[in-house]
Amino acid sequence: MKEIIRINLDNEMDLILAHRRAIKLAELCGLALSAQTRFATAVSEIARCSIVNGINSYLILGISYLSGGKKEITAVIYDSIDLVQCNPEAYAYASRLSRDIATQFIDGVYEIILNLRIPYSGIISDSRIVSFKEYFKKEISLSPYEELRKKNIQLIELSEKLSESEAKYRQLTDTLPLIVFSVASSGTVTLANKRAGELLGNFSHFSPVAIGNIFHADDIKVVSKAWETAKKRGSIYTGQARVKVKDTYLWHLISVVPDNDEQGDVSGWIISMVDIHAQKLIEETLKDNKALRQAQESLKSSNDELSRKNRELEQFAYIASHDLQEPLRKIRNFTSLAERTLTEEEKEKLYFNKINASAERMSRLITDVLNYSKLSVKENEFLSVDLNAVMDEVINDFEFQIEEKRADITIGQQLPVVKGIPVQLGQLFYNIIGNSLKFVEGIPVIKISYEFLEKGKGWEPKDTDYHKISVSDNGIGIDSRYISKIFTIFKRLHPQNEYEGTGIGLALCDKIVENHGGIIEINSAPNSGTTIDIFLP
Repeated sequence: MKEIIRINLDNEMDLILAHRRAIKLAELCGLALSAQTRFATAVSEIARCSIVNGINSYLILGISYLSGGKKEITAVIYDSIDLVQCNPEAYAYASRLSRDIATQFIDGVYEIILNLRIPYSGIISDSRIVSFKEYFKKEISLSPYEELRKKNIQLIELSEKLSESEAKYRQLTDTLPLIVFSVASSGTVTLANKRAGELLGNFSHFSPVAIGNIFHADDIKVVSKAWETAKKRGSIYTGQARVKVKDTYLWHLISVVPDNDEQGDVSGWIISMVDIHAQKLIEETLKDNKALRQAQESLKSSNDELSRKNRELEQFAYIASHDLQEPLRKIRNFTSLAERTLTEEEKEKLYFNKINASAERMSRLITDVLNYSKLSVKENEFLSVDLNAVMDEVINDFEFQIEEKRADITIGQQLPVVKGIPVQLGQLFYNIIGNSLKFVEGIPVIKISYEFLEKGKGWEPKDTDYHKISVSDNGIGIDSRYISKIFTIFKRLHPQNEYEGTGIGLALCDKIVENHGGIIEINSAPNSGTTIDIFLP
């Protein structure tokens, strides 16, 4: 390990310095904000225990070299006291925050070692490590009193906003017309919507016993094997099984989706169950009764529509259980920073406006999705939507990523006002711009253009006028073999550890454009960027 900074752990001021410098080192190494916060909080928890109970305690922060040119941030707390035995609760909490933590005892000194893998380690050269050391030598010390002033009032305000957002999130999951619950890696049920409790009863673990109580005896073996396989491989499972609903068994579509954390590791599972009993009865009747086979064609369109609705519910459940948590994570990350690292002046200048904006966006998004979940797409729901305002809001949402990557986004022409559903059009361009910022290996260059296509002027279809909005980027591109597959829900072309995401973004884009009677096309090639053309009536 190459040492960058050493801090003696004697008092509360040293604790503040330990947290601040751990988070700053993670920031200098290019780690995401959530990863910075988790690592610094884990280091602070051990440092706090060392200050209270330890003897001759000190902390070293540095960079460790791994095989294959990879690197990781390493924090080592040295102490004459066994801090794990002294305060096992603090060590357990730090272990949950930093999964790579270890202890050792050498020459009468106890060591607690925390590691955090650095993505894109190649950019952390020896000369850059030297520049890190120079940076910390010149850093101005903090006064602990500046950190604590007015903190109670601000934390109360943040707590109220967070509680309000969490209450609306709970309300959202309770409105879904399906069973959905999340399960931790240990099998503990961490969250279940109201419908799950009403139909399945109360259960705290998704264990073999629970599976035996929930599913039909003939389906238990299949479900148990699928669950074990999904856990072992970290893969998605979709299948059909009979679920006990009160005193009867009804066919359900079962979906098991891994819930990945910021580092791409599986932290739990999202399980949803959609009632398909009526569809199943129709299928079995048509299969067994020759006299009804003539009715199969007339029912096929109804079955296709039912299948499409089931897929929409599966999409909707995944968004509600996973994607909508991102603004809440952002609030928690900013809150942690405000609580532990920033002066009052820095809070007012940087984070608190953004925390409020994130809370407001979460509240607005949940409210819009709640309303959307209760209604079908009807003509009278379409409003006049200014795409310039939509694009401004999307670009504002990506403020951090744009500044961090120094992205260049240009809009060539004034965008049109169209008839549509505002929240869906916002989600459409949010996903497209987000992909352009994510799947790139240099400075992102994104160009947005507009063209009015008059009907009958040499392009298909010719039945109406269309607005053509094109978004072009200089990203890594897509092989033509995969373009036909990228609109499939949960379809990913890259591992989670290379590019984060859920595989749902472009599937949602396709659905949103379809809802608006439009067309979406993609032109791309590896290392040549991507152009997405959206045609709206």
